Amino acid sequence: MSKLPFLSFIGVILINGCAIDSEKVQSPGSLSHEKAEAVESSVGDVEATSTKSELLKLPALEPKTAIDPDVMYLLLAADIAMQRQQYSLAYEAYMELSKRVHDPKFAEQAAKLALQIKDSRKTNDAVSMWINQEPKNVTARKLAALTALRGHDKNIAIKQLNALLAAEPDNFENALLELSSILQKEGKEKFIYDALESLSTKTSSNKAVIYFVQSLLSMQMKNNAQAENKVKQTLQIQPDWEHPLLIQAQLAFMANDFNRVKSLLTAAVLKHPNNVPFKKLLAQTLIKTSDYESAAGLYESLINQNPKEGDNYIALALINLELNKDENAQTILKTLSEQSQWESAANFYLGKIEEKHNNAVAAVVLFDKVTDQQLSLEAAISSINLLVKERQFEQVDSRLSVLLQKYPQQKLRFVLMQASLYSQQNQQEKSFNLLSEMLEEFPDEKDVLYTRALVAEHLGKMKVLETDLKKIIAKYPDDVDALNALGYKLLDDSRRYREAEKYLQHAIKLRPSEPAIMDSYGWLLFKIGKYPQALNYLQSAYEKQNSGEIAAHLCEVLWSMGRKDEAQLVFDNALNVSPEDVDLMDFKQRFLK
Repeated sequence: MSKLPFLSFIGVILINGCAIDSEKVQSPGSLSHEKAEAVESSVGDVEATSTKSELLKLPALEPKTAIDPDVMYLLLAADIAMQRQQYSLAYEAYMELSKRVHDPKFAEQAAKLALQIKDSRKTNDAVSMWINQEPKNVTARKLAALTALRGHDKNIAIKQLNALLAAEPDNFENALLELSSILQKEGKEKFIYDALESLSTKTSSNKAVIYFVQSLLSMQMKNNAQAENKVKQTLQIQPDWEHPLLIQAQLAFMANDFNRVKSLLTAAVLKHPNNVPFKKLLAQTLIKTSDYESAAGLYESLINQNPKEGDNYIALALINLELNKDENAQTILKTLSEQSQWESAANFYLGKIEEKHNNAVAAVVLFDKVTDQQLSLEAAISSINLLVKERQFEQVDSRLSVLLQKYPQQKLRFVLMQASLYSQQNQQEKSFNLLSEMLEEFPDEKDVLYTRALVAEHLGKMKVLETDLKKIIAKYPDDVDALNALGYKLLDDSRRYREAEKYLQHAIKLRPSEPAIMDSYGWLLFKIGKYPQALNYLQSAYEKQNSGEIAAHLCEVLWSMGRKDEAQLVFDNALNVSPEDVDLMDFKQRFLK
């Protein structure tokens, strides 16, 4: 084609220096979502180097290439277009340069720009030219495969994947994982899986890699049965390959088939005694099955293998706590606390040990030393809970104010804690007002509604209690706590027994073995005159949970059935456990005067 029209257009840019805004795109310093993902997964050196500083560097010509005036014009035009962020014009210049000079660096630069402006047609054209000029360039092949997979062009994708396999068979796994990583984020797992399925029928080499990547894609698609099948196919070809062995064990772990996990990993550790992921997953499985001694042995092995990895020391310390070897755990954690990297985590768990032994002061001191971002909030809350038990309410109030400033995103949590604190100090009105203010900001927040309902009960605000609980149930019809609380409260009014029954029947269906629900349902049966059934529910509830409220209900049912000696015995036993329980005192006042 004639070069004059294009050169004349370039000349106009050079002479007039005019800016063309219609084709501006975002600057390279603020990469698009698509661009950032491609950079992150490193499909290239192509995309990874597409920053402004790199794009402004004109590709160097080979020393023997003569730079004629037309080429010089194009280079200058590309430079000016780049500086003005007119990437479409720069793309056209680099494509023209690639045609004239036959240097793949120009096609590469054009491909970068096409990606930057998200033009799939231009990307395909640039990548095609790049591959024509440099057929063995792996990055170009990856980019070609990526664009084909993005465009759902299976035939081209398979062709490019085959070319990648031929060019770098030893690196094919990494190439596939790079491409899969990008396409998973774009929701194209199924298409790349299908493309790999077609590829596996057209090649006899590296099938194990293809099957393995398909297993990962299957897991991403939540199809674990398919993932299991692909892992099996992988291991039939390469039975000792560590990555698929680990995936196979992880699939069994996800299925809660812990015996199979132990079998698979015990064999795998024998074959690969230095494989850390095998040992860690096996240790987690042993913990799940309460085989703490064996898990401890594995973590000791991991510590010997890598003495500097603090996570293994913490895991071993926590296992010792499960085994009630608190002194061993403290020794491990105190040694770890001397290392700055692990000081916070060690102090946190040392604080937990002191908390376990009811050493509140020592525990709070240790929790206050925790500065690690992931643990500091939980350490602060643990301190507050201990101070509440010690009735150090002023300190608690002060600490909550500090936490609210430090963690504003946790406002709901802290408000609920503050409301609970007021309730414990018998400042119910203050608690109610605080929760009401919170509901103005978060009118549908379930936990705030439920907590205010409980406070409203103490204040005798029964309409508020009912309104809040019904609001929860309207939005969360299977919320057992709200169903139980509302149903139980309605039993105070004999005219509303049938309404209460509706809520409590729903609750007992959802959690038939929970003592609190069994107690409420048994109390309902008593209220409507079904004494034998009520007795069964209340006796079962009391066997599960020796609480004063359940005992008082059981006593009243037994007394009403004429079994007063049994009622007295239950009462005496319950009173020994909870001598100040208000429900037991109420029963005594009404029946045992």
